[in-house]
Amino acid sequence: MANTRRAKPNSWTAPSRSVHKIKVTLSGSKPPIWRRLEVPSGITLQQLHHVIQAAFGWEDYHMWAFGTPQGRYGIADPELGIRSAASKRLNEAVPHTGDRLGYTYDFGDDWEHDILIEEIAEPEPDTAYPRCLAGRRAGPPEDCGGIEGYEYLIEILADPAHEEHEDRLEWLGLDSADQFDPAAFDTAEVNPALSDLATVLIKP
Repeated sequence: MANTRRAKPNSWTAPSRSVHKIKVTLSGSKPPIWRRLEVPSGITLQQLHHVIQAAFGWEDYHMWAFGTPQGRYGIADPELGIRSAASKRLNEAVPHTGDRLGYTYDFGDDWEHDILIEEIAEPEPDTAYPRCLAGRRAGPPEDCGGIEGYEYLIEILADPAHEEHEDRLEWLGLDSADQFDPAAFDTAEVNPALSDLATVLIKP
């Protein structure tokens, strides 16, 4: 699909008096791949897209869309029934704890994400949002064929005798399979990626 990369703003000012705590899970992943994030409730779905991209290590190369109770939002495309994600705020789409929305990245590989609103709370003073609180497992590489393709990739990397082993290492730009750990996750790596997107909602 077409490259939809957009320049990211240095900071956002969202009209938020609350914060959405969300759990974003990559559907079909076993063991589950997920991120727990806190984001300003008033961010647009377009801004949430950038947050999810950073949290999972995606590169924003492909088409994407959110599925909400009010319809689909992404890069506006009337033929696909997708409205502009810049026109819809998170707290409009999912205003209550327990609400859910979907997020699809790459209409070819179809990386489906389930987003659960776990809590809506007041922001903490002198705290920058968005931020990542927790997560599990590394995000899959781009263009590896969706969940099934990713599982096959892990299988190949774990088997040095596999006929595709060296080709996949070269494709990933790795010298050895040890350089990619599918079980690895560290908030200390994710939060710096979110820092360009973060803003303090309440100053002391």
